[in-house]
Amino acid sequence: GSSGSGKSTMLNILGCLDKPTSGQYHLNGKNVETLDQNQLSEIRNLEIGFIFQSFNLLPRSTALANVMQPLIYRNIGYGQRKKRALEALARVGLSDRVDHLPNQLSGGQRQRVAIARALVTAPSILLADEPTGNLDSKTTVEIMALFDELHSEGQTLIVVTHEDEIAQHCHRVVEMKDGIIAHDSGMRLSPSSNERLAEATR
Repeated sequence: GSSGSGKSTMLNILGCLDKPTSGQYHLNGKNVETLDQNQLSEIRNLEIGFIFQSFNLLPRSTALANVMQPLIYRNIGYGQRKKRALEALARVGLSDRVDHLPNQLSGGQRQRVAIARALVTAPSILLADEPTGNLDSKTTVEIMALFDELHSEGQTLIVVTHEDEIAQHCHRVVEMKDGIIAHDSGMRLSPSSNERLAEATR
């Protein structure tokens, strides 16, 4: 949907940052509306990974330290945190950038660090808010292809975008307008994101 359509509010509800004013939201069998703040915080930490347009990386921390950050609150030892963070960075193709600071990375590499940080906790859902908004066409191809790979491996992703080209790479498209769902495509098969975006940027 376009700006002001309600995408951010919907994302906040899905991410357990806000509660719906009407209706119900069930996540893994739990009615989110009935949970207290501690329970919502636990869901955010255990079930949901967030990916932002502006990356939201710690500027004075390396890629490795940024990815390790979410694990600090899980009572996991340093060695295991580092191992999982290195695995997540390898999964997004950044094994050779683990000691780089954010300002030493390209926009696409910073977004990959942000994706690795979201993946390191093994969340049920990845929520991506305009994840290609600050990226050029070539890097957008790479990020959407990565999302396609993650989805094929069984990862649930919800992508918020105002770009029709990006939305068309998803297996289900829900269009919002003035705070309501204007259209829901339902589940559908689609070509890989790599194929679609490569075609779109020729």
